[in-house]
Amino acid sequence: MRPEKTQIVNDIGRIISETDFVFLITYKGLPVSKFSDLRKSLAQKNAQCTVLKNSLIRKAAEQKGMSKLSEIKLKGDTAVVTGKGDIGAVAKILADFAKANEVVSSKGGYLEGALLTAADVKAIASLPTRDVLRSQLLGVLQAPARNLASVLYVKLSEIANVLNNRKEALEKKQ
Repeated sequence: MRPEKTQIVNDIGRIISETDFVFLITYKGLPVSKFSDLRKSLAQKNAQCTVLKNSLIRKAAEQKGMSKLSEIKLKGDTAVVTGKGDIGAVAKILADFAKANEVVSSKGGYLEGALLTAADVKAIASLPTRDVLRSQLLGVLQAPARNLASVLYVKLSEIANVLNNRKEALEKKQ
């Protein structure tokens, strides 16, 4: 392989191995302005979109020991979306963009050593974002303490009412 190609394959390998996730999308026929809009949306979520040759993606995956990713038979134009952080938010951006632009579709992806199908990417996009999931978890964790506090408050108010009624009854007797 020529030195330039070796360098490109090494760069691609570094990109795909140092990220939390990899999405593969097709974009043939998408105007440059729309592609730029997609890149800007992804950049807000710490993700990048790079157009790469299928054979170079495969070689880079082989070099980095990502055997599942190297086995994918990619055809046509491929853009690689990589990033760190909230995979759900990035998948949601891609799904929304694909709805608005029919020429864009998911080819699949790679996450923690496993291949993702286009259906998997769509399922990830339908999940709530990481922040929403965290707040839901926090609500679940706080529920027992909140319930205990409300039960104790009711019992204390009942005791206070009994004492107040007893006080009023004693005052009436006098």
